[in-house]
Amino acid sequence: MAIFILNIKNTVLLISLLLFLSLEPELSLSSSIHDLLRSKGLPAGLLPKEVKSYTLSEDGLLEVVLEGPCLTKYENRVLFDSVIRANLSYGSLIGVVGLSQEELFLWLPVKDIIVYDPKSGLILFDIVVAHKELSLSLFEDPPDCECKSQGELQNHVIRKEKEGFVETQR
Repeated sequence: MAIFILNIKNTVLLISLLLFLSLEPELSLSSSIHDLLRSKGLPAGLLPKEVKSYTLSEDGLLEVVLEGPCLTKYENRVLFDSVIRANLSYGSLIGVVGLSQEELFLWLPVKDIIVYDPKSGLILFDIVVAHKELSLSLFEDPPDCECKSQGELQNHVIRKEKEGFVETQR
């Protein structure tokens, strides 16, 4: 009798474990970078739809790989490199590398993106020379991004100066 009860407990435990393992791949497949951003208090549309993969280390370093460098537009045009890196914490991407925003014919690197208070409806972009507040509604949905080859991007971007400023061709 004791052997029969022990076998039932082991069987129930084994079935539970198998069910858990069979569900886990579905959970990881449904998780996207856009879901991750939302879970961290950031809008999903900060990154384009064309994300190929991403990794998030235990210390919060986020690395996002796109299909290639690409251009899109929120309020102004933005340029994503093939790889974007930042330290992700709740409500912020700090130390962003690989993202530039066009301001008055110059491409300026975006350094930080912060949502201090979601109720305010504003998101702060630190673009080195200024802090720019934009409406969170601009970033609700991931934008389509026009992927460019390096040669095509050279038609849009002439040179990078030492400070990270990039001038556009007119």
